[in-house]
Amino acid sequence: MISFDDTFRRQLHELFVWRRDVRRFRRDPLPDGTLERLIDTACLSPSVGLSQPWRFVIVEDKARRLAVIEDFRACNADALQSYSGERAALYAALKLSGLEDAPGHLAVFAEKTSTIGSGLGRATMPETTEYSVVAAICSMWLAARAEGIGLGWVSILNPIRIHDILDVPEAWKFIGYLCIGYPETECDRPELEQAKWESRRNSSEFTVRR
Repeated sequence: MISFDDTFRRQLHELFVWRRDVRRFRRDPLPDGTLERLIDTACLSPSVGLSQPWRFVIVEDKARRLAVIEDFRACNADALQSYSGERAALYAALKLSGLEDAPGHLAVFAEKTSTIGSGLGRATMPETTEYSVVAAICSMWLAARAEGIGLGWVSILNPIRIHDILDVPEAWKFIGYLCIGYPETECDRPELEQAKWESRRNSSEFTVRR
């Protein structure tokens, strides 16, 4: 049986602490095979009924990348309109994606109609398909951080537009668009906390007992 000692557990905790949502990337290219290796790690994640519903699109085409950037800008401008006053000014100053600088772009989808796993575990909670893909992204995030690579999840996008830009099957549900590359700086605090948008709360605030 494999066992992990206290040193490993401390290092694992440090990995969690230093895993950040990166928006500021250096433009240095990633070594060949990096994205493929991170995808391999993501595929080790658990999935409902062993359905393996994750679908990855490595976005290399410059025109498609530019179209994603333009969609982000449009969606971000719309989001700004929902704030006013000081909050709007603070939102406008936030850097909310690394799309223009990150050398790696990866779109992640969930194939909801896949027959892999024969539907096990999905009858009462079909959303576990998407949850499985999110778990895979989290595994990739930690694996990237362990290599000194940053990952940023861009959520300010129009899923329908991303489908069109990337020309993927209709049955694939858009889960996330990831920027991947070497971070400009390292920090153990969320960037939104540093920018005074929100503060990280203690876990006791989110825990109840029954």
